[in-house]
Amino acid sequence: MTVSWGLLSTAPINTSILAAARASDRADVVAVASRDPARAEAYAREHGIERAHGSYDALVEDPGVAAVYISLPNGLHVEWTMKALRAGKHVLCEKPFSRRAEEVERAFDTAESLGLVLSEGFMWRHHPQTAKLRELISNGSVGRLRLVRVAFSFPLALERSSEDARFDPALDGGAMMDVGCYCVSAIRFVAGEPESVAGKEVIGPTGVDVVFTGALTHAEEVASHFDCSFVVPRRSELEVLGEEASLFVRNPFVITSPRIELRRDGDVEPVDVEHQDSYLLELDNVSGAIRGEVPLLLGREDAVGQARTIEALYRSAA
Repeated sequence: MTVSWGLLSTAPINTSILAAARASDRADVVAVASRDPARAEAYAREHGIERAHGSYDALVEDPGVAAVYISLPNGLHVEWTMKALRAGKHVLCEKPFSRRAEEVERAFDTAESLGLVLSEGFMWRHHPQTAKLRELISNGSVGRLRLVRVAFSFPLALERSSEDARFDPALDGGAMMDVGCYCVSAIRFVAGEPESVAGKEVIGPTGVDVVFTGALTHAEEVASHFDCSFVVPRRSELEVLGEEASLFVRNPFVITSPRIELRRDGDVEPVDVEHQDSYLLELDNVSGAIRGEVPLLLGREDAVGQARTIEALYRSAA
């Protein structure tokens, strides 16, 4: 039996979830909601979705929807996660869940008290490339781990900032929340939770960070640093450095051609990985967890650790 999903918004990222659902035998998208009824109807027709709702409340109250995918602007994630949970729906909330750890704790408390599945949507964590990266580190390919470096940036049109929620401080916009959260996720995945953090930010004309950099320290004398931005050319890379070698990933997050480079003494050894759809793997994992078939990959521990680190970085930058 498939899990019946509803899409809370008509955001562009939904197309990846819709494609994943079409390829999945565990998930089916049956409803979509928009604050504009006409937009919801048009979106449902375009994508072959059974039901359209003219409000978000109507979708979370739909008895035919078992789980909700939340792709609203960042500042609305917690509010609508809580509403969906209280309506008895499982939730996959698109990253970043929140920059406030207390909110994340409260949401998971609610989900657990109601016996519901809640997960933060970092699709890259589900890809085989990510698992292979951890395997290479664990088997000693780079020797003792010492440093992790991550970058993720792309240019956004400042002249259109009034139309883009990512430039709105009231909706928790900013480069850190949009792309820097991936960097934090990668650092925590490789090096563990940080023991200390230092953040620096450049604030743009709308009041959100358009550049954010962070330096972190971890147990076992491991350090990490990252940068993210809306105002420099596109960059996406992850480097893991040990005392004997390093691992370099050109596209660690939006993975279209997976490949890891093992670099040692000037030589580069490619490590090829089978390509799979990150969103399909994510949707199958959450749906499988809802059905009680598989363990949930990203639950409370990861989401709370993520929010705590982001919160600490913003506090440092301020």
